[in-house]
Amino acid sequence: MGGAGEFLRAEWRHLAILNFEVDPGVLGPLVPRGTELDLWNGRCLVSAVGFLFLRTRVLGVAVPFHTDFPEVNLRFYVRRREEGEWRRGVVFVKEIVPRAAIAWAARTFYEERYVALPMSWRIDRGSEGDAAVRGASYRWRRAGRDEGLEAGDAGPPGELAPGSEAEFVVEHYWGYVARRDGTTVEYGVEHPSWRLAPARRARLDADARSLYGEAFGEPLARPPVSAYLVEGSGVTVRRGARLAP
Repeated sequence: MGGAGEFLRAEWRHLAILNFEVDPGVLGPLVPRGTELDLWNGRCLVSAVGFLFLRTRVLGVAVPFHTDFPEVNLRFYVRRREEGEWRRGVVFVKEIVPRAAIAWAARTFYEERYVALPMSWRIDRGSEGDAAVRGASYRWRRAGRDEGLEAGDAGPPGELAPGSEAEFVVEHYWGYVARRDGTTVEYGVEHPSWRLAPARRARLDADARSLYGEAFGEPLARPPVSAYLVEGSGVTVRRGARLAP
């Protein structure tokens, strides 16, 4: 899918995805040049996502103490027309990781909006003998306050239903970055189709206004419109390429 050489290989596991509806005008200033907002049934969604990065290798190298860690990000969805087909991708508003070196590398090489904060996580499984994951919680500490997101009370994971909101949220295989010089970088993300389960309990516990910006305060203070717990898989992130003006 991605085309360019490999930049990163890892596993993304136990994704807790909380979806919120926002006014498209909130995201307008953040849409990278050459892309447009990708809507689901006319609705503009943003997703707060927590997950585990495992067995991470960058350019084929496993960096000691930087292979397994949690990440939490806020993302929205865009698309770009290429050779008569839509490339559907994500744009990150902000990404939280626990290691300063990881945040520095992401800001330096991709100009992604990473910050490093103390983090913790918890994976909840079913009853004894049931290996399925029923919930996941990802937390961080910022400005003297504990914040986090969680999704739980999930049933057994299943296949994605074609045309569903769940398929829209997880089936994006491109990433886009608006660079400071006004250009756009596009990179491919490869993984098999994921299995997931709706989460009957989900919550974002954070001061979204100070974390993500004034415009996100009100929509992210509301309960999510949907939430999913996703098994995840191995992933490959391709090296980015700058789009022609």
